[in-house]
Amino acid sequence: MTTSSKISFLMAALALSGCETRDPCVGTCATAVITVGADADVLFPPLSQGNVSQAVAAQLFLKLADIGLGMNTVGDSGFVPKLAESWTYEDSLTLVFRLHPAARWHDGVPVSAGDVEFTFDVYLDPLVNAPAGPLLESIVSVTARDERTVSFTFSRWHAEQLYDATHHMLILPKHLLDTIPRDRMGSHPLVRAPIGSGPYRFVEWRAGESIELAADSTFFLGAPGIGRLIWRVTPDFATSLTQVVTGEADILEAVLGEENVTRARGAEHLRVVEYPSGVYVYVAFNVTAAGDPDRPHPVLGDRNVRRAVVLATDRQSILQSVLGGLGQVPGGPTTPMVRIWRDDMRQLPFDSTRAGRLLDSVGWRDSDADGVRDRHGTPLRFDLMYPSSSQVRAQAAVIMQEQLRRVGVDVQLRVLEPNAMVDRANQGRFDAMVGAWQVDPPPGAIRQLWSSAGIPGSNYGRYASAAFDAALQRAVNEGDPTAAQRRWEEAIGIINEDAPAMWLFTPTLVAAVAVRFHNVTIRPDLWSATLWQWTAQ
Repeated sequence: MTTSSKISFLMAALALSGCETRDPCVGTCATAVITVGADADVLFPPLSQGNVSQAVAAQLFLKLADIGLGMNTVGDSGFVPKLAESWTYEDSLTLVFRLHPAARWHDGVPVSAGDVEFTFDVYLDPLVNAPAGPLLESIVSVTARDERTVSFTFSRWHAEQLYDATHHMLILPKHLLDTIPRDRMGSHPLVRAPIGSGPYRFVEWRAGESIELAADSTFFLGAPGIGRLIWRVTPDFATSLTQVVTGEADILEAVLGEENVTRARGAEHLRVVEYPSGVYVYVAFNVTAAGDPDRPHPVLGDRNVRRAVVLATDRQSILQSVLGGLGQVPGGPTTPMVRIWRDDMRQLPFDSTRAGRLLDSVGWRDSDADGVRDRHGTPLRFDLMYPSSSQVRAQAAVIMQEQLRRVGVDVQLRVLEPNAMVDRANQGRFDAMVGAWQVDPPPGAIRQLWSSAGIPGSNYGRYASAAFDAALQRAVNEGDPTAAQRRWEEAIGIINEDAPAMWLFTPTLVAAVAVRFHNVTIRPDLWSATLWQWTAQ
């Protein structure tokens, strides 16, 4: 998946603004109300980064093929045909797709190979600046051979060619978008009321309130099992949980914390569904001056200060306090869903004594005995922002503030409305932030958020390291699985030593879903991937 921001992350408070009268209708006329803590950012797939945006876009648009619930990304085992009814390898560098003859855009126009060629061009256009662009680097060209046949040519053979050709791009309607200037695509009225080829049609978007979709009964892969989907926005998680527990909403994709999970389990009308985590919560440090990427940050631009902050933060105690231990502290920017995960992979340890010595060594001392270190008259202080929608991130920020206070670091907490936080992150106008990231299944997706190529689309802290970039590339290029694992661990070791961020925890995820919905499956990288196949009874 591409992408934060996935900043409006999976664990942000998902809530319902107002009560929904339960409709006695069942089957395809039923409505599902999905509570969310933040509005969508944009419903234009190349630029959709927020969790809500991606969940909605997955109902409106389709890929050529999609990974299955087994999350395999190597070869084509488990891949599910979507717009493409079949694919073949002409040779080691050429993958050819044959489009489904019944695939149609919601305005009735057939989906064509020209749409696929156009989509690839849009994703790579620097005027669009799609965050997924760097993830398509192995594809040399996409060519429409006829109306239903399109070929992908790769620069080299690798085992994830099918994944790379299908996963990163939701196919766009060329006949509607090709006259729009590329630098205006993300803000054009047509993308505010998108026309796709997916199982649901766009109905209405009330900014800051709700997004409504209606099932496309003529969908070529079969009519969706739920007639109407409504994403409703309320930034308060406690209210959201209450409304799901009382039956005023139907779906809460992430219930966090032992007490909240127990409460959800106690509601007879709810089904609790556990699924593997594709999310990690982290603290990103802005290594450049806020709003000025040409200057280093006066505090966090110093690698030693960042390392000291990490050393002074007890991540295990934060996990225990916030989630009751329902999760793990990751050893790098990855989760148990990704194949390179190892329980023994480690970031900088918790060692407050070592943190203090490191700060002393670079001149940050408490010269006036006020409890805050200073240097040349400047206090060791930075702002830490987090979204008002996330109780989990708020609690983590408060604990971190106290832990750092003990070593003489003054952290000022800044709570922001989720979309305002996303704006600040995109513009680099922050010191540090408690963010969250929904990872894609292959380890190569690390590049999107943390490589130099990720600047500024998703790499909010503007971290840039030639050594890290080179190590990532070596890992991506390595064909032997055992050697590749070593390469990935080498790359993660470099970023951990540089400390552009601190990985707090990856949670054990629990969704609360009304029991009237059946055939409920959840894919950890995108919870809504199979939503159109759920049914209501």
